[in-house]
Amino acid sequence: MASSDPYVQKNKDEPGTEEKINALSEFVKSSKFGMMTTRIADSGLLVSRCMAVAAQESAGVDYLFHTNTESGKTDDLESDSHVNISFLTANGSWASISGTASILTDRETVKKYYTPTLKTWVGDQGDGTHDGSENDPRIGVIKVKAVTATYALPKGTAVGRGVEMVKGAITGETADVTQLREINESEISQWRSSH
Repeated sequence: MASSDPYVQKNKDEPGTEEKINALSEFVKSSKFGMMTTRIADSGLLVSRCMAVAAQESAGVDYLFHTNTESGKTDDLESDSHVNISFLTANGSWASISGTASILTDRETVKKYYTPTLKTWVGDQGDGTHDGSENDPRIGVIKVKAVTATYALPKGTAVGRGVEMVKGAITGETADVTQLREINESEISQWRSSH
C-alpha cells in the first residue's frame, strides 16, 4: 500500500536490497551509538537507553551490544524480546530498526566481543568474581536480530537541501531532501539466509 504521507511520497528511495542493507550497515557503523527501546514488564511503558554497537553479524542485519545482565534492560528483554534500535546524526540522518533481542551469556561470545572499558560500566566489587573482566558473570551480549528497518540519508549537499526547504516553504511543496528507505521482513530474511 502506498503511503499518503507527502514526505514519504517525495523522498522514498528504493534501490536494491543489497544497496539498502549495505548503506544501513555503514550508517550504523559510523553512528556507533544508538538508543535501544524496550518495554517495562510491570507497567508496559517504553524506555530507551543509549547503547554502543559492539559488532554487526549476518552481513549487517544483526547487532550486538554489551550489557550488564543484572540491569533493567535485561529484565525487560526477559519479559518481551521486541526492541527498537534508533540512530540519529547531527545532519538529520536517522535509522529505526525493529527486531527481537536475546541475551547471550556464554563466555565464548562474551570473550569474543569483550573490551576492557566494560569494567567502567560494571565496576569491580572486589570479590574476585564480579571484577569487570571477560569472566565476570554480569557481562553479557544482547543480540538484536533485525526484522524491519527504515532509514533516511541526506540527499545532495547541505546547500541543496537548504534550497529545497526554502522552495518548499515558499511553494508549499514537500522538500526532496533525503533518501528514505525501507527494508521489509522478507528482504532481511532473504539477506540473512544468503550471508
